Formats: sequence, structure tokens, C-alpha cells
Amino acid sequence: MKKTDNCVKHTSKNPLQKILINNFYNYLISVVRDLEINSVLDVGCGEGFTLNKLYEEKIGKKLEGVDFLEKAVEIGKKLHPHLTLNRGDIYKLGYKNDSFDLVMATEVLEHLEDPKKGLEELTRVSKKYLLLSVPNEPFFMGANLLRGKNLSRFGNDIEHIQHWTSKSFQQFTIQNSEFRILKVRQPFPWTMLLLKK
Repeated sequence: MKKTDNCVKHTSKNPLQKILINNFYNYLISVVRDLEINSVLDVGCGEGFTLNKLYEEKIGKKLEGVDFLEKAVEIGKKLHPHLTLNRGDIYKLGYKNDSFDLVMATEVLEHLEDPKKGLEELTRVSKKYLLLSVPNEPFFMGANLLRGKNLSRFGNDIEHIQHWTSKSFQQFTIQNSEFRILKVRQPFPWTMLLLKK
């Protein structure tokens, strides 16, 4: 089966790509490690790489993921059979209010036509915490250029339709959710926020 772009990114042999991904996960684990969480939902989970990091670190007991791409879910079920992965839509998650202690959407909101609506749905299903990450612009585009990626678009990924600096993303989350920001991290070239209800 042909890999998705996300799967290619996570299994890349490119040393710079591996450093960036590992650094991202080191930050993510450090942000959530001390939280009291039993249940985690990863929205836009792709093939389950992020959930699997939590599994390896023994963070959370109930780990679920949803992704819009059926192909990503199929690959994820083969790569990580111990995880619960299903097809889902960020705009209409099939869960009750306050269903999960931690809801994550890493590298998702920048792909959405209506990120406010997506954030509202993430907020609805979260009982305690949200963990969000997006590309930190213009650094993300610069990192792509350094890797020789998306040169004709000056480093912009063709699927990225929203662009935030770290500061503008913090403002976006505060204005569009009932959560407050607990932690801000910037694993180059991303912005990562931990928010609490």
C-alpha cells in the first residue's frame, strides 16, 4: 500500500527531518507527562505515530485516534494494532461532550477551511486539556526551503491554508475556546500549546 505524506514524513531517512520530528515529540512528551490523564483522543491522528509515542511513554490508558483519511487509518491499524484508530471528521466528532481528559490536534488546524469550527469541536469533547500544534510561520516555510521542499511555493505546503505566527495562534485559541493557555512551546519550526478548561 502506498504511504501517505504523513507516513513518509515520520519514516523519512533525511537526518534533518528525523531531528525535527524527534525534537517535536520530546517537547510534546515533556508537556503532557505530568498531567493526570487517563483518556486521550488524537484528532487528525494520521497513522497513529503521536498516540504511539504516548503509548510507549505510558501516558494515558485509553488512547483513541480519528483521521479523515481512510488510507491513514488503514496504515495506522497495521503499524500500531494496539491503538484504537477510526475514520472521523473534526467538524463532527462522534463523541459526547467532555469525553476525553486530553484532546490533541497536532498539525491539523492549518489544513482547515474553518479552524474556528474545528477548535470548537475539539473543545466540546475535551474534559480537561487541549494540546494543539501548528507550523510557526514564517519559520516553517524557511525550514522547508532548507530541506529543499516546496521550493516553487517558497516553502509553503500546498495543503496549508491557514498561517499563524506563535503569537497569532495563541490569540486565535484564546478568542475561540473556553480554555486558558498553560504552556507555550516552540519546537522549531512549530508552535505547541497546552490549554486547560
